[in-house]
Amino acid sequence: MSEQAGYSPSFKRPADIMRMRRKRARSETGSFSGSPAAASPGQGASSPASVRPFSPGPLFNCQNRSGGGVKRRNPFANIENTFSPSKKLIIYNEEEGHVEAKDKKDSGQLSTKRSEERPFTAKLTQAENQERQASSKKCLDFSEDDSLFDEKEEDLKSPLLKSPPAISPASIAPPVCTEYPSDWSLKTRLLFTSPLSLSWAEKPKAQEEALGLVQHCRAHFSTVPHSVQDPKTCPELRCSFQQSLVYWQHPTLPWLSLFPRINAERSFTGKSAPWSSDTALQQSLMSEWSVSLSSLYSSLKAKLCPYFYVCSYQFTVLFKAVGLSGSSSITALISPTTRGLREAMKADGIEFSLPLVEEQRKSRDFDDELDCGNEKEQDCCGDDEDEDRAEEKEPKDNDDEDMSWLKEMGVQDKIKKPDIAIQIRKEGQAVSLDHKPESVVLVEGPDTFTLINFLINCKSLVASAGSQAGLPPTLLAPVAFRGAAVQSLKARSVNVKSQVGTGYQNVSSLEITGPILPSALHSITSLLRPAQKGNFSATLYTHAPTAVMNIHQSNAQSTSSSVDLSSCGLPLASVHKLQTPSTLGKTALSHINMNNYSYTWKN
Repeated sequence: MSEQAGYSPSFKRPADIMRMRRKRARSETGSFSGSPAAASPGQGASSPASVRPFSPGPLFNCQNRSGGGVKRRNPFANIENTFSPSKKLIIYNEEEGHVEAKDKKDSGQLSTKRSEERPFTAKLTQAENQERQASSKKCLDFSEDDSLFDEKEEDLKSPLLKSPPAISPASIAPPVCTEYPSDWSLKTRLLFTSPLSLSWAEKPKAQEEALGLVQHCRAHFSTVPHSVQDPKTCPELRCSFQQSLVYWQHPTLPWLSLFPRINAERSFTGKSAPWSSDTALQQSLMSEWSVSLSSLYSSLKAKLCPYFYVCSYQFTVLFKAVGLSGSSSITALISPTTRGLREAMKADGIEFSLPLVEEQRKSRDFDDELDCGNEKEQDCCGDDEDEDRAEEKEPKDNDDEDMSWLKEMGVQDKIKKPDIAIQIRKEGQAVSLDHKPESVVLVEGPDTFTLINFLINCKSLVASAGSQAGLPPTLLAPVAFRGAAVQSLKARSVNVKSQVGTGYQNVSSLEITGPILPSALHSITSLLRPAQKGNFSATLYTHAPTAVMNIHQSNAQSTSSSVDLSSCGLPLASVHKLQTPSTLGKTALSHINMNNYSYTWKN
């Protein structure tokens, strides 16, 4: 290969290449100055006049040339770069000697351009045409003139020769998910990360913070632009973010963190608790707490408050207004519960249900019906072996097994079976649900008012000993109520470096701590969408006892959107979000990711 004329495997400087081109042009001009017949056919195959080094197109003899022009050689060509897969899309027609196209005008233009830039190209002889047509009518012309490949893909004859993006339908693109499922669990911490800076959410101006607080109290919501160029200079965005951090709480003690309350003894240990030994102070705290709880329920009944939480040291209660989660009445969810609490509720005449236990029972009954149907089919077939197997699978009565020793003694008729065994078995099943997600209790309709009275008069609602002794439960709501104090979530922005492949990438993070309500989570993510150009991710830390509050309610209806909740103090987008029933079951969201304005999530 190194012996061929003009071959240069090593790198040449541009000055050397131009010098070689001028020298080759002079030599080729001298060779063509004579008659074309002077060259014999045997010499034509090896001479530069008949061989085009590193030109992958068809070879043309000197006798077939219509003019004296010589195709220039590409000085940068070598064996590796002479093959171009993209140039296989051009079809060379040997009969007409030009590139075929779908449009005749384009075909004529391409043919004219080919003849102008390659004047030495001539039509093949009739004998050569017949030989090539026998093997293949068309072949691919690999030309070093890139102007031939400026043709659009839509001008090609066959759609199979088009590139995949040109023929792929638009429906192949993944669907855009603009919302994530509604989550009714309480969050203790949110951690947002984004490739764009999140520092705009930290350290608001005094005017922006005041305006956000006033807008929250007056239930005024400013319109945020769909695309925010610079979040730091957008007052509507910054004020709305401060507005979404506001919540209402009772009681409020500056030196104590009153959320969460379950398994939070460490946060109360060593803190001052003057009410623990003062009975009069405990009664005063409970009296104010009862007034606040009654005010919240009245606002909920009047559709002025969408929901609120009662956080005790043993359980958490979620009250929801009519229309939320598709319900047709006021509902209350209690989790976790104990057998003693459920018995006390029954004693006060509160009717409730255990949704998860009922679902398990229905699924078990459905499986039993399927088994019975299979047994009937087997009986119709008359298969004796299957009947024996079915009898073996039938569970035996535990009571008969326990009393079998009486039959051996022959005194089974004289001794009655003790009912206490059955009672113990039932109580064991009830106690096994305690402190588990399956113990969640659902109260609906007018029984929720009875539940309010039960909570006010229940002595076990307040701890009698320990670090939380004498302290009433924490009330949390997104709107104002009597005796409540306005609070704000804490937001902190930090720039960190995240490892991406072999390098590191600057990532901005935003941490929000406090009792994060469902409406606050939706408002914050709605503001981050335009501010971060539709690219951010969030890690959600859920208060474990409240994760089960996403269960599907049996009375959920699709007509919940007809309920007017425009006066509940929340944006309409958040109201529509909370009206849709949750699809998370007894789990909660743990991760939310938005990429190119499309949501994905994990639970």
